[in-house]
Amino acid sequence: MSPPLLQVNDLKKHFPVKTGLFSRKSEFVYAVDGVSLEIARGETLSLVGESGCGKSTVGRAILRLFDITSGQVILDGKRIDDAAPGTMRQMRRRVQVVFQDPFSSLNPRMRVRDILAEPIRNFGLAKSAEDLEVRVTALMDTVRLPREALNRRPHEFSGGQRQRIGIARALAAEPELIVCDEAVSALDVSVKAQIVNLLQDLQSEFGLALLFISHDLAIVEHMTHRVAVMYLGKIVEVAPRRDIFAAPRHPYTKALLSAVPLPEPGAQRNPIILKGDVPSPINPPSGCRFHTRCPFVFDRCRTEEPTLRVAGAEQWVACHLEEGAPTAA
Repeated sequence: MSPPLLQVNDLKKHFPVKTGLFSRKSEFVYAVDGVSLEIARGETLSLVGESGCGKSTVGRAILRLFDITSGQVILDGKRIDDAAPGTMRQMRRRVQVVFQDPFSSLNPRMRVRDILAEPIRNFGLAKSAEDLEVRVTALMDTVRLPREALNRRPHEFSGGQRQRIGIARALAAEPELIVCDEAVSALDVSVKAQIVNLLQDLQSEFGLALLFISHDLAIVEHMTHRVAVMYLGKIVEVAPRRDIFAAPRHPYTKALLSAVPLPEPGAQRNPIILKGDVPSPINPPSGCRFHTRCPFVFDRCRTEEPTLRVAGAEQWVACHLEEGAPTAA
């Protein structure tokens, strides 16, 4: 079996905050607190969970938009979490991002032609001015936008069209992995479907790997290969799509899926209503972080933190209810 394209080992990102009188007391937001995951070449891994669980922080840590607290981020066998600037430049060509807001992520003063040409110039991918023009126009064709729109500015496009420009900009660097950080959450339902279909087509055409960060499980079910479920800075379940949606093992995963509408008219799920609010990431609960809301909580959950354990052929779950399985390495 070939090694993964991306490997994240025990990733932690703690943000310091000042509290108390005159802001003398320092505390930390435990945004990501020990996340490990892998993404194979050409695979889509979806990272899901409630808002504030740390999904986007994981994506930004992989992109090195900030330094991590501890852990490792390994791209194609090489660590990039502590890489030198020269190494990082090459990494940034191989790992690109599509942000949530397609308007704020585009420079409003630049024409689309210049937005798409910038990464091509930065990474020296064009051999001549003619080659640059060919590449830019080809990107417009790839994301299904008219070539005559190259001289427009972002405000002249709809939200879905702007997101296509964002995808084209990511493709301009010829990446191997694209981090999609809530890339369809700001779009209308019909436009979401178009962008998801476009991403799937691009993945097949270019062999892209995708880290798809989302809270929309209906979209995730349509496009992903594997799913990692996060809660309060930790991954609580990882499994292939079929196992997550057909036989979820963690109580939190079950609660999330119970809230997903069914496509059949009149069909209903039995919703699992979680008690209480999500605890503060500044002072997370001891033991299992989900125990304050879990309907199956027992004494061990309050004191001992569960580790990811094998729950099926390719399914891992961090829950004390899954007793007797070997601990994940």
